[in-house]
Amino acid sequence: MTPILYGLGRLCVRRRWIVVGIWVVIVVALAAASRSAGPDTNDNLTLPGTDSQAATDLLTSRFPQQANGSNPVVLTAPAGKKVTDDAYSKPIADTVAALKADPDVRDATSPLSSEGASLLSKDQNIGVIALNVRPAPSDLTTDDAQRIVDEADALRASGLAVALGGYVGQKVSKPETHSSEAVGLSVAVLVLLFTFGTFVAMGLPIVTAILGLVSGLSIITLISHVATVPTVAPTLATMIGLGVGIDYALFIVTRHQEQRRGGLATLESVARATATSGGAVVFAGTTVIVALLSLAVVGIPLVTTLGYTAAIVVLVAMAAAVTLLPALLGILGDRIDALPLPHRRHDPADTHPHGWERWAEGVAHRPALGTVLALVVLGALAIPALTLYLGQQDNGALPTDTQARRAYDGMTAGFGVGSNGRCSWPSTWRRSRRRAPPTRGCRRCGPTSGRPRTWRRSRSRRSTATGRPRS
Repeated sequence: MTPILYGLGRLCVRRRWIVVGIWVVIVVALAAASRSAGPDTNDNLTLPGTDSQAATDLLTSRFPQQANGSNPVVLTAPAGKKVTDDAYSKPIADTVAALKADPDVRDATSPLSSEGASLLSKDQNIGVIALNVRPAPSDLTTDDAQRIVDEADALRASGLAVALGGYVGQKVSKPETHSSEAVGLSVAVLVLLFTFGTFVAMGLPIVTAILGLVSGLSIITLISHVATVPTVAPTLATMIGLGVGIDYALFIVTRHQEQRRGGLATLESVARATATSGGAVVFAGTTVIVALLSLAVVGIPLVTTLGYTAAIVVLVAMAAAVTLLPALLGILGDRIDALPLPHRRHDPADTHPHGWERWAEGVAHRPALGTVLALVVLGALAIPALTLYLGQQDNGALPTDTQARRAYDGMTAGFGVGSNGRCSWPSTWRRSRRRAPPTRGCRRCGPTSGRPRTWRRSRSRRSTATGRPRS
């Protein structure tokens, strides 16, 4: 591997403008294609081989209208008022009629109707329009979900607070992660700036990581149109891709700077850095990719998808580190040390340790103290793990300003904890050839009259909860 990476590094430096041009064309093409296509993520969870999946499959085959459950349109009246007030009767009726007329809606039950009596809270401050949608979670598009949400505008104009839950609400409740990404990049800039001591060297890992991340996320967006990609996949890929992208570039740039200070020319220094630190990058990246792809062993499609989408971003970041980065280093040449921080200017004849070197020597001279301090810090950081709560993600984990989360909170406030996680218990039965005695009955129903038909459970019954929220 070392000779191959050495030759690759020299080639990228000699053909640096061509390499950078190819990368720019690829990144722009992928970004344009993904932006044009748009994301098509969904959170349709399947668990092959489990009772909950067998129950869902049974509903899909026998009762398709109930397979996906209902999507609650939660109506909350202002303080001191009720959903049943006359002022809200017409807006609710108009909205229910508009929803029923929607081509993607199978049925809508009003909380003011006789069959919707259970859709009102005890104080009648909160009501629910039970929405039965035709498309499955994997088939419903974001535009269709937004159209259904907009059909409740008449209710909002009347003064009711309206929020749509279920998987329809999830489609229009994608959490924004731009602020967290900006914070992460800002911290990375500061760390790299103090690590390298120059603004130019600091920018190299950031540029390569961002270009690699844009390419990887664009590929994931395109894949979402031909495969099931969960909503959290791009967020997970961003977290991993940004971290490894900066980390891999940091290895190579650090080695290149050390070799240049030792007197090596730019071409030879970049080639050796790619062959040595680049080898560590390839090994580390391959290990991470194999670990992520190994999630397929679990047998859960959603977990498998999270693994291979994150692996795609890691692969692109690794490729950028051993091709794009050497080309950029060749273009910069000796200008990599331009724009240094003021405190990093020191006399070349000064041989005393400074910065990280001084820190490392201090730890090496006092290993016991360093070990104790490290254990104390790590122990303090690990304390929250003692109260770690594990469970399936639901709409309650979304930001509080999203449609699905507001509907979730409204259901909890009006109908209590657990109202967002209703379960279905489908069972299969078959008729028995045996007939019961004329006067024999069960303890629940009492004695029978005549010769009624009796039934017994089939061995193929599926009487387990589907394990997914039904409202």
